Order: sequence, then structure tokens, then C-alpha cells
Amino acid sequence: MAKQTEKNSTFQDLKAAIRNKQVDRLYFFHGEETFLLHYYLEQLRKLLLDELTESFNFHKLTSETFDLQAFADSVENLPMMAENTLVWVDEIDIFKLPEGDREKLTELFSDIPDYCTVVFTYITTPWKPDKRLKKLWDAVDKNGSVVEFAKQEPRDLIPWITRHFAAHKKRIAPDLCAYLIEITGGTMTALSGEISKIAAYSGAENITRSDIDAVTEPVLDAVVFQMTDLMGQGEYGPALLKLKTLLKMQQEPIAILGAIGGHFRRMSTARMLIDNGKGPAELMSLTGLKDYPARKTMSAAGRFSSRFCARAAELILETDYQMKTSFDEPDRLLELLVLQLSQEARNG
Repeated sequence: MAKQTEKNSTFQDLKAAIRNKQVDRLYFFHGEETFLLHYYLEQLRKLLLDELTESFNFHKLTSETFDLQAFADSVENLPMMAENTLVWVDEIDIFKLPEGDREKLTELFSDIPDYCTVVFTYITTPWKPDKRLKKLWDAVDKNGSVVEFAKQEPRDLIPWITRHFAAHKKRIAPDLCAYLIEITGGTMTALSGEISKIAAYSGAENITRSDIDAVTEPVLDAVVFQMTDLMGQGEYGPALLKLKTLLKMQQEPIAILGAIGGHFRRMSTARMLIDNGKGPAELMSLTGLKDYPARKTMSAAGRFSSRFCARAAELILETDYQMKTSFDEPDRLLELLVLQLSQEARNG
């Protein structure tokens, strides 16, 4: 089977390998989109194992059960009444193992039997290969396929959301799909749960925005973005209501301030790029934003001046200092910040 390296191994490669029933011997799965990670792990499981013999040929190792001998035994165990075995190793940072274990892994990675597929998964443990450990990294790079499950773009998520609502015998417009993506943070894991709740709540065939708002709890960054848009329009009252929504969600004031600060830093960067004739691609490169949020941030930044962005940074720093050093109520300091930002936005 063709060897895939970290550089050219992609989500699409994995899909093609499963479709063609020609999967590799060693995989490293990581990324923000855990829904897809688990889905394709299950697809590998269905491809390689059958229900009757799965209990003999499927081996899962976690931080509680993993050691090199258990791993080696799992890899080398012959399939029983089947053609393949699958070894799933969850949340083990191989680059932090003792030197002797790393050396053994290097040998094992180079000699995984044809009947065995090994998958290492990283969800709570970051995938951060230490390339200074040259022998182990070379073994990963030569023999393994590193697949990142990144958060999907709205253009891919909208058809997916539509299909999932259709499974509940519901219809939803594309603009409402985009709105749902925005307020949930856009991961399939979050969306799948919200789709079920919204479908169960709605009594009609067509989903409405009120259905979404009734049962969906928006993520912090989404509410901050909405609040900022309202500030940009000088709408202090509605912006303050958004702040109160966050406080009712029991978000910590310091976390809210941090989200506001992060958002305005991105806005300031976007404003600078606009002033220099640049676009969303440059913002994506500088901030790590995906295409859709980058375009949205550029659009929002177009409503603010460079002077306002600089003043916003000063006000946020002042509020942060007061929140950490004064006896004033943090909630009141946030309300004052929203008022000041709304006034500054009116001044241009």
C-alpha cells in the first residue's frame, strides 16, 4: 500500500482509502472536528472487522492500559477467524514516552503485519510530534499517515446540516444553516446535538430562526461577534442585552473580556489589511481564521475606523486592569465598556 506522509496525507486520502478498501497499516488521527474523527474510526472498524469475530480482533489501549508489551502483543496477535485486526491507541503521546519505549515503537512501526491496522487518536492530548527525536519521527513519517480532522467550512456544513434535518423530516433554509453554524461554533459535534434538539422542539416542517433561538445556547465568540456588530451600529441597548445573555449563561466576566479583546485584535488586524488593500486570505494567514470567519471579520472591520480600533484596544486594556485591581463589580465594568465602545463607534 502506498505510504502517506504527514505532508500529503489528508482527510480526502483517508476517504479514498476506505472507499477503495486499501487502508494503510498505521494512522495518527487528530484535529478539532472530533465528530469526523470518530466517524472515520468507525468506518475503519466496519471495513476491517465483522461482528462475529470483532471481540477477538479489536484491541483498544488507553492511558490506563497502554504499555509497550501490551501494544506489541496487540499488533502481533494473529486474526482469529478473520483477515484483519484493528488496534486503537487513544491519547498516548508517543514522543513523551521513555527512550527505551520510543526505540521499541520505532521498531514496531517499521514492521506492522499486513493483517493489522493501528490507529493512534488525539483529542484531549495534542498531536505535537517532536521531530528532534529523529528515529521515532522518521518511523512515523515513513510508515504512518497523519490525518487532521479540521473544522469544516460552511459550504461543506450547510448540505450536511440540511441532510440531518431531512432525516428528522424537517426542512431548513441555507441562511438558517449559516446562522446555526455561527452561533454553535461550527463543529459537527456541537451541530449534531443541536439539530436533534431543534427538530424535536419544532412543531412545523420548516425550521425557523425562533426554533433555533429557543433551544440553542450560543457559544461565547458568537455572542461577542453579534455584540460587536451592534456596537459598530451605535446600538448600545441591544449590545448590552447580548452582554446580559452571556452573563446569564454564567460566563465568567474575565472570559467575556478576553473574548472581546481577542475579537477586537482580529478586527484591528483586518482594518489594517483593508487600509493596505489586502483581503481575507492575508487575514487567514495572520490569524489562523478559516475562510468564512475571515471574510465575515473583514466585512465587519469595514464598518470601523483605524482610530476606533486603537481606542477599543485602550478601553479593553483599561477594563482588564480595573477588573484585576479594583473593587468594582466586573459585570458593571463590562457594561461600562460596552457603553464606551458604542459611543466611540458613533464618533467614528
